[in-house]
Amino acid sequence: MEMSSASIQLPTVVIIEDEPAQAELLSYNFSSENYEVRVARDGEEGLLAVREDDPDIVILDWMLPKLSGIEVCRQLKKSAETRAIPIIMLTARGEEGDKLRGFETGADDYVVKPYSINELLARAKALLRRTRPASVGELLQHGDLELDPGRHRVLRNGMPVKLGPTEFRLLTVLLERPGRVWSREQLLDRVWGHDLDIDFRTVDVHVGRLRKALHQEGAADPIRTVRAAGYSLDYDG
Repeated sequence: MEMSSASIQLPTVVIIEDEPAQAELLSYNFSSENYEVRVARDGEEGLLAVREDDPDIVILDWMLPKLSGIEVCRQLKKSAETRAIPIIMLTARGEEGDKLRGFETGADDYVVKPYSINELLARAKALLRRTRPASVGELLQHGDLELDPGRHRVLRNGMPVKLGPTEFRLLTVLLERPGRVWSREQLLDRVWGHDLDIDFRTVDVHVGRLRKALHQEGAADPIRTVRAAGYSLDYDG
């Protein structure tokens, strides 16, 4: 199998924090833990950043200019495109009622300032283990497919599957969220990165190669093409 040190895309985080010192501290530590980081300094900018970048996790301050953290969280969680993204709320408000309000709005975790940066990183990793398990080295399994990100190995029905690095990344994205329909644009961002000028047809070519590599006589095609929408890993195995 072809190998690549870049086979698994780094997890992405949007940090929405208006205090410059806190934003710099968070950005530095998440970058040091191999996250791709984008920082937003107010609620409106943060909402736009999440919608544009489709990050793996959001670190969200409660008290923000222009749009409060609670309102940002509410809007992200009511949208089908962003509701699955885990959100950790940061706040100086430690009262039980405030925590309940944060969770009721849809926050996945809640950290009170001042906080331990190591604890925050550990909480982020725990959420990623649920939403992007490959990024923390977890084995991915669905139906008769098994992907081991640490060993760069794919099995179908216990038989090894030979994949190039791009097809490996593509399968990783599909396996991390079985049943989700990914648009070609989303797959371009996840598999090839935001800055590359690549045609949408490239996605179709590599999905075709992945299908061919996964094909086994008598076995179902694990990849579903959704007309005018994109692709999904959607089968029982």
